[in-house]
Amino acid sequence: MAQLRTIFFDVGNTLLFPDLGRMLVPLHQRGAFPDENQWYSVERQTKQEFDQVGNDGRIDHGFWELFYSRLLKELDIKDAALHNRLVQTVRISSNWRILRPGTRELLEQLGSNYELGVISNADGKIADILAVCGIADCFRTITDSGLVGHEKPHPAIFEAALRSMQAAANESLYVGDIYSVDYAGSINAGMQAILFDVSGAYRDKGLPRVESLAELKSELPL
Repeated sequence: MAQLRTIFFDVGNTLLFPDLGRMLVPLHQRGAFPDENQWYSVERQTKQEFDQVGNDGRIDHGFWELFYSRLLKELDIKDAALHNRLVQTVRISSNWRILRPGTRELLEQLGSNYELGVISNADGKIADILAVCGIADCFRTITDSGLVGHEKPHPAIFEAALRSMQAAANESLYVGDIYSVDYAGSINAGMQAILFDVSGAYRDKGLPRVESLAELKSELPL
């Protein structure tokens, strides 16, 4: 890995994880309660399909439309209105509020050696939820697609984040969870990249990946 000065993080499925008790209310109202193992299984399948087929310009909607189509099929539920409601819940920043134990401490440790920032496809409110979760102050800048006007993997959002930190692309690392959006997008912007792969979707793909912030910390020169 080349010299590294700056680390940018995705938020969803990297720093914060879905509050399924809030996000899946429409399913719970139908008496369906998928567990974490089923969630991760569907996530693995969806990422592999999404990376192959790409998207129609609606990055997050495209991914989650595939995800919930798969999940509802597994649950044997056919309901287009329910599917649409579930997709809409994903872009509500406040539904992403589960912080893994030790997150702030590990960010502080990384922040003692690197400048830290965020690049997120969100609704313009991701800084607020990071503050509610107690980690917003770990980052020098927070770049939100809802404010920038471009979503990953468009190079403009990465370029905006780099400018905000006065950071060189080749000295910057991006950490995110979807290959075609996060990894490929940041690589195409001239950055280094590592996949944050909690579900194990990329375990056998030969790509640089970690499953936790602790593992990321252990991989980097401090």
